[in-house]
Amino acid sequence: MPTPSLTREEAADRTQRVRPHRCEVDLDLTGAPDPAHNTYPVEVIWSFSFDRGDGPDETFLDFTGQVSEAEINGRSLSTEQIAAAFCQDRLRLQGLQAENRVRVRGEALYSRSGEGMHRYTDPQDGKVYLYTQYEPADAHRVMPCFDQPDLRAEWIFRITAPRQWEVRSNSTALRAPAEPGGDSPEQAAATHHEFAPTLPIPAYLTSVLAGPYVSAESSWESSSAQRPQSLPLHLWCRASMAEHLDAEEIFTITRQGLDFFTELFDLPYPFETYEQAFVPEYNLGAMENPGLVTFTEDYLFPDGASREQLAGRANTILHEMAHMWFGDLVAIRWWEDLWLKESFAEFMGAHASVSATQFTEAWAGFAVRRKAWAYRQDAMATTHPIVADVPDVAAAKQNFDGITYAKGAAALKQLVAFVGLEDFTRACRVYFRRHAFGSARLEDFLAVLQESSQRDTASWARDWLTTTGATVLRLQTRRDPDGTLVSASLTPEGTVHDPASERDHQLAVSVWGTDAQPQRSLELTLSGRTAHELPELAGADGVVVVNDRDLDYAEIVADEPTRADQLARLSSIPDPMARAVVWSALWTDVRQARLDPEDFTAAVIDHLFAETDEAVFTTVLGQAEEALESYLPARRRPQIRGRLLRRVIEELHGAEHGSDRQRSLASSFARLGQRDGAAHGLAQDLLSGEVVLPGLHLGPALRWSLLTGLVATNHAVDSSILRETERDASRVSQIGRARTNAARPTSRAKDLAWAEILGHELTNDLLTATIEGFQLGSPDLLAPYRKRYFEIIDSEWSQRSIGMATRLVRGLFPAAADLAPGADPEQDPILRRSQQWLQEHPQADPALRRVVIECRDELARRLRAQAAARP
Repeated sequence: MPTPSLTREEAADRTQRVRPHRCEVDLDLTGAPDPAHNTYPVEVIWSFSFDRGDGPDETFLDFTGQVSEAEINGRSLSTEQIAAAFCQDRLRLQGLQAENRVRVRGEALYSRSGEGMHRYTDPQDGKVYLYTQYEPADAHRVMPCFDQPDLRAEWIFRITAPRQWEVRSNSTALRAPAEPGGDSPEQAAATHHEFAPTLPIPAYLTSVLAGPYVSAESSWESSSAQRPQSLPLHLWCRASMAEHLDAEEIFTITRQGLDFFTELFDLPYPFETYEQAFVPEYNLGAMENPGLVTFTEDYLFPDGASREQLAGRANTILHEMAHMWFGDLVAIRWWEDLWLKESFAEFMGAHASVSATQFTEAWAGFAVRRKAWAYRQDAMATTHPIVADVPDVAAAKQNFDGITYAKGAAALKQLVAFVGLEDFTRACRVYFRRHAFGSARLEDFLAVLQESSQRDTASWARDWLTTTGATVLRLQTRRDPDGTLVSASLTPEGTVHDPASERDHQLAVSVWGTDAQPQRSLELTLSGRTAHELPELAGADGVVVVNDRDLDYAEIVADEPTRADQLARLSSIPDPMARAVVWSALWTDVRQARLDPEDFTAAVIDHLFAETDEAVFTTVLGQAEEALESYLPARRRPQIRGRLLRRVIEELHGAEHGSDRQRSLASSFARLGQRDGAAHGLAQDLLSGEVVLPGLHLGPALRWSLLTGLVATNHAVDSSILRETERDASRVSQIGRARTNAARPTSRAKDLAWAEILGHELTNDLLTATIEGFQLGSPDLLAPYRKRYFEIIDSEWSQRSIGMATRLVRGLFPAAADLAPGADPEQDPILRRSQQWLQEHPQADPALRRVVIECRDELARRLRAQAAARP
């Protein structure tokens, strides 16, 4: 029976009754190197106050594991009493007093899904590494705890681990590791680590890192005489990744961020350590555990790092650092206010990148990439307000999405334009001091913002944070025969979900020629739903860019003459942000079936290769690939794909040796080759060394991407996979091999991949890679699995964690959109089968239904675009 998800009402009731003080956690990880040990001993001692009120004298601890001992205020529970009290991952604590001491001992499971205590075995050297990951509520997979964001405690971790291992947690070690003693060989070869009490933090922000990790060390000294502070800095990674840990680059960003945020918030860094660990098979980009931030080791670059990749990593480092204040110093009360940390950190990551680092182009990347994620999510039937209704933890897990992150950050950018950066910053400073080491809600932040700015922030919040969809802004222009603008107007038309909705919009409209400054530019506030004339633009003859500087969150619908002008002259716009805004609008037009995907791809071929911003270049090139594979009618794909492929190859041969552009083009060439074997000869020659492109580093990720394409298009055989495996035993190779094996274009290979996917043996990364390879197949080859998909998703969902189940259900959805000429999109068999499943499973887990609805919506959008495209 699936474990019930903690509900908002249960959490609120527990908050009313429980005041945690301290939790002492003992973990025995000595058995971790032995794969036969699937569990590890854990013991906790909780000290907390309890207010019975009018209710019963009981509460519960969350725990996924086995409980062997339990003691409540000196009263030991018998085996029978434990069995009666422990059910569905909850241990009932009865007979509580005003002050309580509860001790629980049991066994917890090592994880292979990236949730809880994840255990990873390095394929290169066989070493075992552990790390924890909890957000939003997986701390109870490791230890019995009150697993909700508004219950803070001091935490003391005592960890026994193999002698040669490094062990870290949120706070500093109290003393040098000691010998624990014991009779077993494992205990004799172990050391004991004890850490100082943390400042009060919720369970999901605690963290443990254990294994033969290697480190780099540095320090930070505050540049402020008013806030003197110094911190030791540490970086951690697997031993086999140490050569790729570019420590000085990471330390530089870290110091710049600490200087920036302590100055911006006029507040010292609130914790006593700052360590950052790069770990394998990580489900997220990073996690803001105070004192010990964890990152995916995909932020280390065995293939070499482009500026775009370094900028992305810097943004994430700064995003997590902003969480030390937004989310850690001041936590949220419940997950409907997830935006109070994620949207703020998303905004601050870009703001700090521009203000404090060399990556001053961060907002252009945000405009074209992150907001595309938001617009995609916001157009679905499952969209939700930025401040969402989150009835339980399962719903919270699915709201780590484009709305909470990117739309929320875009709304904050709009808010800053509304109240001004100075007043916004002043409000943040008051907010942190007022709620330090406590929890807050939307109303708390709005209160300090209104005090600071004297603006009607409640109305702003109502219009932006509690509604859904992107407002449609329609541009109408009239030009003279020579192209000079005679008139222009901009009309808000409500959101895509609520045509009657009204929001005030702060935005800029510019007309760009080829000069460094626009010919005309104005900032305006749009309100209501009437046309706003823009007489200031008259007389200009350049390209009109609505939402220049990307201040607003809106769907821009330009009239046909303006769109045609943008398609013809896009690369002549000198400003990268203006170009990013236009590309973003054109991509939305493709997805909304207003622009033929071929015209978008043609614009990419004509203009994108002159782009100087690599984040814009790589993002839009990827969008072109998606446009032709998903939005273009199938009969037209080979011709358009061929045009794009030829241009990519031409640019690849001419790219500057060793440049970021060369690397991006090679990656695009490999991806295109996974659907089309027309250029298989070049891919084969690159892998064999017959062709060498000076400066191009063929690292493991690129090599496997090229080989996946050759295998999927039947231009390489199994022996090629074996040879590539023998070249490199890294994690990247392990993932590449799983994807490539599943990509083999035979029924037997697809059957084997399907069995592996459903077999519950794959780790999170290998599950995703196998699904990706499986989906590289012709419609005929994959047809037998379409029916099977809808037969298995309910049972698979009930047997897996929500993270692994989501990977499977979303990844295996038969998403290939191949609309026959003249066919009705609504009659597509997969679309109809999706709707049928939803109708037949009204009681299915809401989280599962949401995944299926979103997959259905994406398929419907692609089919509608194909139907609207030219025949």
